Amino acid sequence: MQRLRVVIADDERPARAFLRSVLASYDDVAVVGEASNGAESDELIERLAPDLALLDLQMPEVHGLDVVRLLRKTRLPLVAFVTAYDEHAVRAFELNAVDYLLKPVEPSRLRQTINRAIERLEHANLHPGDAARVRAAATQYDATAPAERIRRIPVRSKDEILLIAVSRLASIVADGELLHLTTVSGERYVITYALKDLEARLDPANFVRLSRGALVNVDTMKRVTVMPGGTYLVTLTNGETLTVSRLRSRVLRDQLLKL
Repeated sequence: MQRLRVVIADDERPARAFLRSVLASYDDVAVVGEASNGAESDELIERLAPDLALLDLQMPEVHGLDVVRLLRKTRLPLVAFVTAYDEHAVRAFELNAVDYLLKPVEPSRLRQTINRAIERLEHANLHPGDAARVRAAATQYDATAPAERIRRIPVRSKDEILLIAVSRLASIVADGELLHLTTVSGERYVITYALKDLEARLDPANFVRLSRGALVNVDTMKRVTVMPGGTYLVTLTNGETLTVSRLRSRVLRDQLLKL
């Protein structure tokens, strides 16, 4: 077969240089691109369509898992995550048959990853659903890893990746597997993410759940209107109105509506 086309993504220049130097010694590999962050990774993969992406798991802002989520399913290559210390990632990726590399990467282990990728490409019919397994690994990692507070959320807007500051969000509303994000100035974005998983990564002092499918930024709550049956209607500073469920109305009353 032709040489394996690889993209390297790592925010640390020495780490990229090491991987590039090792891969350059392989006759069956061609490094077609490098990225220093997740947004660049997404753009490179979409444009170059590599066979394999070596993604650093802990890149700032848009990390390796975000890249997987942002890529269209038809553009997702084989993926090997690179991580310095994360045992949660190791367990998730082992279970879902997705390769991973622990830093510092050993050349012999990198060779195994390359061999595995080549084998999958040569026998693609024997390994269906690679993209699904990568996403399954990402989902399990989020479920088992300690939650990290996030300050920005990456969203796709046409051919760009935008970083939306969490402080700018007014509401987050679930619609099936999609989340609709609305900012304080009324801008709207859509991401694929589970509401409960995103809620776990937001500061509970700043975001409160209004119902099974809605979170709001407490600082954007302008008015709370009492509705029949003891529920509430919340009006936000951007003009958005959201209904509070009966259960969450009691929580809201105890947490926010008492001096």
